[in-house]
Amino acid sequence: MGCFFSRRRKPAQGGQQQQQQQQRQEAGAGQDAAAVEEKAPQYSWDQRAKVDPKDYTFSGLKDETVGRLPGKVAGQQFIIQDCENCSIYIFDHSATITIDDCVNCQIFLGPIKGSVFFRDCKDCKCIVACQQFRTRDCRKLEVFLCCATQPIIESSTGMKFGCFQYYYPELALQFKDAGLSIFNNTWSDIHDFTPASGENNWGLLPEDAVVQDYVPLPSSEELKAVRISTDATRSIIPITRGRRQKNSDESCLVVFFAGDYTTANARKLIDEMTGKGFQLVQTKEVSMKAEEAHRVFQQHAPEFIPLLEKGPVVALEFNGDGAVEGCQSTINDVFSGTKVFVSESKASASQDVENFYNFADMQMGM
Repeated sequence: MGCFFSRRRKPAQGGQQQQQQQQRQEAGAGQDAAAVEEKAPQYSWDQRAKVDPKDYTFSGLKDETVGRLPGKVAGQQFIIQDCENCSIYIFDHSATITIDDCVNCQIFLGPIKGSVFFRDCKDCKCIVACQQFRTRDCRKLEVFLCCATQPIIESSTGMKFGCFQYYYPELALQFKDAGLSIFNNTWSDIHDFTPASGENNWGLLPEDAVVQDYVPLPSSEELKAVRISTDATRSIIPITRGRRQKNSDESCLVVFFAGDYTTANARKLIDEMTGKGFQLVQTKEVSMKAEEAHRVFQQHAPEFIPLLEKGPVVALEFNGDGAVEGCQSTINDVFSGTKVFVSESKASASQDVENFYNFADMQMGM
């Protein structure tokens, strides 16, 4: 037994070496573990903010006004279900939206990159922009629609459609974020999967239908912050006649080629021509190849083929007596420095329109 001040016994020489070796091994193992921990791969999905599904769902609501402001959905999926007598506004772009079992609701849906699917809904009034539109087991829906592909209804009755008509400052960028062109809108080209013999399950809304009579502007203080206009002249989507009967047997095809001001030029011509009383029947934005240009532009193709490499073209069909002359004079006056295809005569114009839109429909898989 040693006292407090007694020396510690030295370990045997072999034992000391063994102890040092063990300490070095333990230290090395600790360093290796730390290195592994430091080098552990970091994936992008580990760093994303967690998504709470409740932020992207409206469910079981009654007699309420609800919505999401621009930037609050940001391309996520959204679900609306079991709502009654509600006003619902999604002022943002999304991936997909499903609407199930809703009754007597007014609904605005900003640009949807993929599909919107209404199921088991009735007596709803909607404004929708999407890539794909589909309904199943629905009754009495009235929809102001922008749809890039052919809208489909299935086991649905009393459906009414009109052209999308809406504006707020963030909407144009939301269309781009959703990958939608403002010129690709087949709102009236409805396909009914389950037609009934002797009956028509769908029709068109009146030409003079007022959007706000169907989907009023939001009444909540939060949503009033969105600066909305339903004026047709300010609509992000050009207002087209679609499948409505044309007022004249004279149409004119105008095609703008890709450039810095293609959209602005197309909208300017629409304003000029509709201001003169002509009607915009349909629009389309689509890429073209040289062989397709020969089919559409025929003898003028060599003049336009070099322009096709810059990007998609924007085509407009105007209708009305004197449409060809009206388009030619407006383009000469307003777009004198811009390369534009315009029908040469009334006789060739109808073939121009048919050639282009037949090609465009095949290109877009319709």
